[in-house]
Amino acid sequence: MKKLGNVISSKMKERFSPDQMERQLNALLKHPLVVKYMVEHEVSEAILKRSFSKLHQFVQENENCKQCLRLSECPNLMKGHFPTLREYGGFVDLVMNECSKLKVKKEEERRKNLIQCQQIPLDIQKATFQTIELDHGREKAIDAALDFCLRIANGETVKGLYFCGSFGTGKSYIAGAILNTLAEYGIPSMMVHTSALAQELRDTIAKKEGLLNSKLEALSNVPILVLDDIGVENLTSWLRDSVLAVVLHNRVSNQLPTIYTSNLTLDELEEWLSITLSNGYERHEPLKAKRIMERIKPYVTVVEVQGRNRRYALNNNAN
Repeated sequence: MKKLGNVISSKMKERFSPDQMERQLNALLKHPLVVKYMVEHEVSEAILKRSFSKLHQFVQENENCKQCLRLSECPNLMKGHFPTLREYGGFVDLVMNECSKLKVKKEEERRKNLIQCQQIPLDIQKATFQTIELDHGREKAIDAALDFCLRIANGETVKGLYFCGSFGTGKSYIAGAILNTLAEYGIPSMMVHTSALAQELRDTIAKKEGLLNSKLEALSNVPILVLDDIGVENLTSWLRDSVLAVVLHNRVSNQLPTIYTSNLTLDELEEWLSITLSNGYERHEPLKAKRIMERIKPYVTVVEVQGRNRRYALNNNAN
């Protein structure tokens, strides 16, 4: 099997005549990236001239990276990689490095492998602001979501969002649009349905305690976390005190915003957090609920999402 470098070299010779190669080489030697490498590493032009194809690939692929909008459109020979130069034995060679977009993708995949919730509908996973149905009841929520995206993309520290409202008004869809927008800026995120998450974490306990800790760490450290449909499941003291309290404490400490979607107002959420079920009996613990709310209420902007129930409308149209 031919080495990739030899294939590229032969292709370059086919593409350029000697005069063209000389002109190209002189242009490459004047490129800012090449000049910088020569100065920093004290490499002579003579060494660089022996490695025309490597030099051409180095400049071309780094220029590609400057124009790159998303990983899927990467034109480089090794998708998601950019080359740096290394002098060795009187020649220069290329060292391929993972780009930031590939690193983000791998980190997202790592987190997805840790949190295997399957309760986020496909339409929400693909949601964008362009596909949101606009109406007066959603206007403030969409404005708040767009402002959140803009400020996060600019590197600002911002509060999370608490989307509340009736069933089917599009709270989760707007949250999904936020995450897909931020993904275009290379910002990792995670969206989990709270009920499904609770069941998954309970199942994890029986398998391996270390795995549970890894999942809690992933929830705690992802830059943007969406807790979808919080407040619908029967709450246990374990979910409240050993999961939500731990994750939200860590996120607040690290100034990481959390987005919530819920049918409950914040007051109703506090009431939900105060009641846990154990062996069929309810326990009322308002102080513990207040401790959780101290990690939610001051760190979110409440946004009410109004409008008709779109799920009901879709079902009627289908019939």
